[in-house]
Amino acid sequence: MNIRKIIALLIIISSGTMLNNANAQQKAATKPLPELQQDFVDLGLGMFIHYGMPTFMDQDWSDPDAPLSLFKSPKLDANQWAKAAKSANMTYGCLTTKHHSGFPIWNTKTTSYNIMNTSLKRDVVKEYADAFRQNGLKVMLYYSILDTHHGIRPNQITSERIKMIKDQITELLTNYGEITALVIDGWDAPWSRISYDDVPFEDIYYLIKSLQPNCLVMDLNAAKYPTDALFYTDIKSYEQGAGQFISKENNRLPALACLPLQENWFWKTSFPTTPVKDVQELVYKFIVPYNEAYCNFILNVAPNKDGLIDENALTALKDIGQLYKKASKLPIVPAHAAPIISSNIAKNVRSNSSWSDDMNLMDFANDDNFRSTWTSNHTVKEPWYELIFKEAMPCNMIVLTSGNTSTSTYRLQYYADGKWRDIKAINEGEKKVKIFRFQRIWSEKIKVTILQSDKTPAIAEFSVFNERS
Repeated sequence: MNIRKIIALLIIISSGTMLNNANAQQKAATKPLPELQQDFVDLGLGMFIHYGMPTFMDQDWSDPDAPLSLFKSPKLDANQWAKAAKSANMTYGCLTTKHHSGFPIWNTKTTSYNIMNTSLKRDVVKEYADAFRQNGLKVMLYYSILDTHHGIRPNQITSERIKMIKDQITELLTNYGEITALVIDGWDAPWSRISYDDVPFEDIYYLIKSLQPNCLVMDLNAAKYPTDALFYTDIKSYEQGAGQFISKENNRLPALACLPLQENWFWKTSFPTTPVKDVQELVYKFIVPYNEAYCNFILNVAPNKDGLIDENALTALKDIGQLYKKASKLPIVPAHAAPIISSNIAKNVRSNSSWSDDMNLMDFANDDNFRSTWTSNHTVKEPWYELIFKEAMPCNMIVLTSGNTSTSTYRLQYYADGKWRDIKAINEGEKKVKIFRFQRIWSEKIKVTILQSDKTPAIAEFSVFNERS
């Protein structure tokens, strides 16, 4: 056999091995979601790494049209990041692959506005993933739906832009090995205003699970949704810098809390001479007690323009490692309902109710705002609330979010073919958020009657879903 044939054969064998590895990654034994959630909580502490175009602009959000020539990090060393994480007894990292201004720091085929067309010409996502794995750390990725460079923003969502999102997520979950979690931002937030209908959450969720079944989907959306259920996420998130603090006493869901070690998320020129957060407070006020409350803590460390972590941050991480040792066994997350991932078909449809309390009218119970409520007039013995669809709609789940802390019993009914029928549902929710799942029905109207309540009934949101089977 001549040398050309040998080389060709080696290429074929190598290609087959790579393909088999990719297939193995995608076809790895799928774990049940509760097991994955517990595994995540058990990780205890990780490193968030905000690095990208904002690093070079002294801003947390960069100019969406910032010139590629700004991006220069010739000393970039992801191995330094990994070793710094290890020194703090962290167990994983999470890197910002693309922030809100739309600059990908991996070798993407979806846009020319990416790191490979800078003078650096290095795939930072790959270097990060390789370095963290080599140091025995798990790999997570952050990805922003909001993208101001490519026009993925309110009133500009198109099928082509949704395809770009899917293509980018596919690259990230195909080319960089096993990803423990994809942390998503810029979606259904008051400041992004891109809803889960504009960019369909359920489509993205199933895409991620099809690519890597064991990859957790984590959307940073805790500001909007109640803390009693997993709305559009596998893990409940709390961005403490934005005033979102978990209740250590009452939390019953797998959770993530995040905070930057330095003053901001992305590096600023003041960081090398500005004190970082107090290490004792981080460990004993946040990390340790949060771990006991089913909450994983992720501490952000921002590399500088050289692509290195500053000395004061490195010292703080070592000090954390002296104080923090993850418990060998953390508490078991209580049983809870599966995440809500479908579109709410009750949003802003026509509604009706029994006598309301003054201005707390029926329209407040399906306005997609959990801070407004429909409240019954206190004299009504069995108050009711109903949704009226324009045509018969399929559905198999109702989520009833109470507007107060009342203890109530309910009767659920649907109207079809000229008569009301009872819905036989299993309640999977907690006291404030009731999640009723049932066999799919076709309904022209859906009605809830409050049979008993220890307080005047109030409904913050009456939501209806048609989950995929």
